[in-house]
Amino acid sequence: MAVGVAIAIANGGSQSQYNGRITSYLVFSCLVAAMGAFIFGYDIGVSGGVTSMEPFLEKFFRKIYKRMKEDSKISNYCKFDSQVLTLFTSSLYLAGLFTSFCASFITDTFGRKPSLLAGGVSFLVGAALNAAAFNMYMLIIGRLLLGIGVGFTNQAVPLYLSEMSLPKYRGAISNGFQLAIGIGFFSANLVNYGTEKIRGGRGWRISLGIVAIPASILTLGALFLPDTPSSFIQRSDDRHKARSVLQRIRGTTDVQTEVDDLTAARDIAKSMENPFKNIVKRRYRPQLVMAVAMPFFQILTGINVIGFYSPILFRTLGLGESASLLSTLMTGVVGSTTTLIAIVVVDKVGRRFLFMVGGGVMFVCQIGVGGIMVAKLGDHNELSKGFAYLVLGMVSLYVAGFGVSWGPLGWLIPSEIFPMEIRSAGQSVTVAVNFLFTFVVGQTFLAMMCRLKAGLFFFFGGWVALMTLFVYFLLPETKNIPIEQMEGIWKEHWFWRRIVVVDNKKGLVANDDQR
Repeated sequence: MAVGVAIAIANGGSQSQYNGRITSYLVFSCLVAAMGAFIFGYDIGVSGGVTSMEPFLEKFFRKIYKRMKEDSKISNYCKFDSQVLTLFTSSLYLAGLFTSFCASFITDTFGRKPSLLAGGVSFLVGAALNAAAFNMYMLIIGRLLLGIGVGFTNQAVPLYLSEMSLPKYRGAISNGFQLAIGIGFFSANLVNYGTEKIRGGRGWRISLGIVAIPASILTLGALFLPDTPSSFIQRSDDRHKARSVLQRIRGTTDVQTEVDDLTAARDIAKSMENPFKNIVKRRYRPQLVMAVAMPFFQILTGINVIGFYSPILFRTLGLGESASLLSTLMTGVVGSTTTLIAIVVVDKVGRRFLFMVGGGVMFVCQIGVGGIMVAKLGDHNELSKGFAYLVLGMVSLYVAGFGVSWGPLGWLIPSEIFPMEIRSAGQSVTVAVNFLFTFVVGQTFLAMMCRLKAGLFFFFGGWVALMTLFVYFLLPETKNIPIEQMEGIWKEHWFWRRIVVVDNKKGLVANDDQR
């Protein structure tokens, strides 16, 4: 969309705010789409809970169960170390990694709605297999199908929310993606806490199978969703349909300015045959860096350690099975609440401010938890209740820091910075990087905890410090800027303007082919 945006900038820009308001039709559409994020959050939370349940471990991971119960010589940090156990958790992300590129083609060619439907169906089948599993193969295949669903929905949902939003509400609506993840995570912990108490040792089946309910809502609800105006214009130049959808979701008939901007963006998008080839061009270098850096740093905050293994972590600290699940439930409440706060304030205080606050809080908490574990836990001790709850408080505060910063903003920034011609490709890069490093961290965490011990928290704390500096120096503020005019922010940034050279006289982005 370089020409349309650059001309608009050269001429002083079109209206920075389009006409419209939040309508019930928009709310319905975004709630159904966000159900995909809810399922993603649920799948993150449920795996950590069931892998701490003794009946589940006894059935599928007998060696770990016996080690936990009988072997007191093994270090606290190593009792759950198992590549098969981590494969159950992380196989979802391996499937999502490969699916995201297929999902990009479907999202780009057929629209956002088909990807949501494909994700919903995959979730349904995966949930059924996991709930009925009687061997490891069924468990892993079920998780792989859930990963396929996550690959489709994580590709489509952030784009859908961002493209349906007005600029002045885009941060709040797009942050609904992370809020839905947080609510899903909290719901999984709540279900795990309840099912752990079911007699007969079958509670884990309910935990794994109940995700079929939101999957059904997503699948059925997606049948009634409209595709986004951007998608209609991009795929078929159907301006009449795009205008009709805009009028319904904006609650006004005066949407011509927005239609014109979308059409100008489409004209440039049509001239680019291969978005994955074009995304590496010089003019898109800032967006590509953010597409890689945002999900990379988001995972290296260490949040997935909490999401996947917090019940195991709390058991390592000496808490019982039920207390560990309750502690994880508390962190879920904190995460959802702080993400809701971020939704309220993100379009007022801006993205950069929240990154700075959240990064500082997370760094302090990671160092604090690591320090307590070094000083008080050791290899064979247990923390006193006082220190165990102090660690729980720090973990909760850490989750709060993530909930106002890297949680929602790690998805929001990539979803709003790509021009139309590379938008689906850019989102695929974001999702693929997220899944790749989620898989790597998920697969290696228990082994890393066994070897690095408490030093693992210093490891993640160092990354939090680095990513906070990255945002401070390299991320421009994006609040309240229309998504089709976002490209102009890079030419004003002290660093990126050296890479993206704009000829203001011609209104064209130059040096396209420089590497």
